Order: sequence, then structure tokens, then C-alpha cells
Amino acid sequence: MDERDIGFRAWFYFRNGWSIYFAFIFAAINTLTVTFYLAIERMPFLQTIFPTFLHYILIVGGIGVPLLILIGFVHWKRSSARKAEIDIGYETDPYKARTLVNTEILLKINLQLTSLLIKFTNNMKLNEEELKQIKTLQDELTDFLEKRTLSNKLDLKYIKTETEEKSSND
Repeated sequence: MDERDIGFRAWFYFRNGWSIYFAFIFAAINTLTVTFYLAIERMPFLQTIFPTFLHYILIVGGIGVPLLILIGFVHWKRSSARKAEIDIGYETDPYKARTLVNTEILLKINLQLTSLLIKFTNNMKLNEEELKQIKTLQDELTDFLEKRTLSNKLDLKYIKTETEEKSSND
């Protein structure tokens, strides 16, 4: 870790601690307090449902927590919102895109290598078509690796091409 990064790292951790934990807890306390003392105390028909602040917290918590868990589950597992967040993450973070692309490239190379290993283990020779496939893969990867940079978005284009191919084949 570079000494110059300490301030920025502390700022990053502070923002996460604040937004994820501190602000969340205090926003919940604030919302419960304000809604009870400004709304429920002034409306007699609501006072029959929530006679005290403790009753209000228990009822709202008993309904709200499971409801928010369900909403979070739908967001992560059942809606397009999460996919959009992931897509934006890859679009805005070239390092994340680079890592995914490198992994995909390594899988292609490893698949070719295991095929070669099986052939060589069985004392088999490669035919012209297999040699051509290996050379094509090598040329494609060399060309891609020479052209891509973190700023020219070729990694992102590669990801989009790969996902479009796979989704059209499904």
C-alpha cells in the first residue's frame, strides 16, 4: 500500500461505514421517531393500533423487516435492476471488466490445452483442422491483447459480444 493512498483509503472506509451502517441505523430511528410523534400521536384512530412507541416499533419492525427482506431478495434475484447495476459496474470500472475478460480468455486457452494434453497423452497427432483452430485462437488473442487498453473499452465490447452470443444460443 502506498503511503499517499492512506487518506483516500480512510475516506473510502469512512463513507462505507457511514452510509451502510451509521446512516442506515439513524435513518431508521429517525423515521420511526418522527412518524410516531408527528403522525400517530396526532391521529386518534392510529393510537388504537399503536398505543405506545414500543408497540409501534414492534409492529412496524415485525412487518417492515420481513417486507424489506422480500424487497431486497426481489431486487437481487428477480429484477432487472441488479443486472443493470452489474452492467454499470463493468462499464465504469475497466479493472473489473479486464478481470472478467482475462478469466474468459484463460478458460478458452485451458480448454485448448487440455484437449492437446489428452491427444499427446494418447500419442495422437494433431490434424490440420486442429492446428488451424489453435493458430486462429492464438492470432485472435494476440490481436486482442495488443489492441486493448484500460481506456479504449475493448474489454467491455468483448464482454458484450460474449454475452450476446450466449444469450442468443439459449
